[in-house]
Amino acid sequence: MHICQFQHLIESIYLEKDSARGLPANFRWFIEEVGELSRAMRGNSKDQLAEEFADVLAWLCTMASICEIDLEEATRKYADGCPKCGETPCGCNG
Repeated sequence: MHICQFQHLIESIYLEKDSARGLPANFRWFIEEVGELSRAMRGNSKDQLAEEFADVLAWLCTMASICEIDLEEATRKYADGCPKCGETPCGCNG
């Protein structure tokens, strides 16, 4: 599935409800999911990690959609390598 397909799927499932909730509340849910991902990273369960990564990505898609940002288009920032040095892998110091 392409990023845009996933973003559209999340929109069809949640956008009406999430738009009504508003961006600040959705951001708080996103941060909660990042916290759950952080806790899952302390464990050994790949299944739990996969679930939490999916949740974080879904909330990120929701916020992007509310802001009218196409995430697939936005990721083109990295199409030619590191946006700062232009290299792949990144050659920046630090």
